This record gives sequence, structure tokens and C-alpha cells, in this order.
Amino acid sequence: MSKDYTPRLKKKYDEQIRAKLKEEFSYTNDMQIPKIDKVVINMGVGEAVADSKKIKTALAEMEKIAGQKPVATKARKSIAGFKLREDMLIGCKVTLRRDRMYEFLDRLTNIALPRVKDFRGLNGKSFDGRGNFAMGLKEQLVFPEINYDDVDDIRGMDIIVCTTANTNEEAKSLLAQCGFPFRN
Repeated sequence: MSKDYTPRLKKKYDEQIRAKLKEEFSYTNDMQIPKIDKVVINMGVGEAVADSKKIKTALAEMEKIAGQKPVATKARKSIAGFKLREDMLIGCKVTLRRDRMYEFLDRLTNIALPRVKDFRGLNGKSFDGRGNFAMGLKEQLVFPEINYDDVDDIRGMDIIVCTTANTNEEAKSLLAQCGFPFRN
């Protein structure tokens, strides 16, 4: 990315969404206007206990989706019933900030979510009370970066959008104006 390039969603946020939010919630200071802070993508790979190659493919797919290298997550403690040992690789996660975050959210709302089978909108109650939104996808195939023929297993992922909003209403308004299709 060149230095003069600005993601489409960030430009929309700066030019339109900030003014609408300031008017809607009647903020007195520009620093009160909520913004998206970061996006965390998490993919659990429980099958990695039996086959360690599965974590490598999950890491590669996550890197294609996010545009940056993910971190492999390890088991914190051993659980004999699941044949799980401490420090065994069982998932991966990536934290997106700044331009990559805006690019990912733009692809998520405009390309990936419309490709989800039987999609009727996001649950508007998936906020945590502090302005953070969590959602899950059942398969990684909805992203255009993933080639259907190269996929060995269908894996889901959790996507958490962290905002600087103080309440759920402010965060929902921010995300709805950013293009998130809420159903209620």
C-alpha cells in the first residue's frame, strides 16, 4: 500500500459517519465520537490434537484472509479426556488495526457476508455492554481469497470488532453506518 492510499471505509468514516454520529448522540467534543479500535479474528482448530498438519493449513488460510501473519495459540493446560497436552497448538488468531482493519471490514460486509448461506442479517444483541461486537462465521469459504479446491476442512472463525464506544447503542449505530447488516 502506498502512503497516499486511504481505505474506502476509513474515508467514509472520516467524511460522513463521524458527522452523523456527532449529530445523533450530540457529542460536545470530537474525541467523544466512537471509532473502531481493532478487529480480532480467532480460529480454533480442535482437530490439530490428532493431526498437527491441520494447524499449518489453518494458519495459511488465516493469513490469506487477514492479510497479515497470525499467531498460533497454545493449550494452557492438559486435558486427558480430549488427549490435549499443555502448550499444544490448538488454534490461531490475528489482530488487525488501522488500514488493514478497514480493508478487512469492507471485504467482510460487502463480499463475505452476502456469500453466507441463508444469511438474514447479524444479531444486533451480540454486543458485550462496552461497545464491542462479536460474531461467528461457520466456514472460511465465504472469503474470496480462499480457493475452494485447496480447502481440506471447513473451519469456522470468531470475529470481534472492538470500538471506543461506551454503550451498545453507540457501537451499533457506528457499525450499522459502516455497513454491518443488523436484523434487529
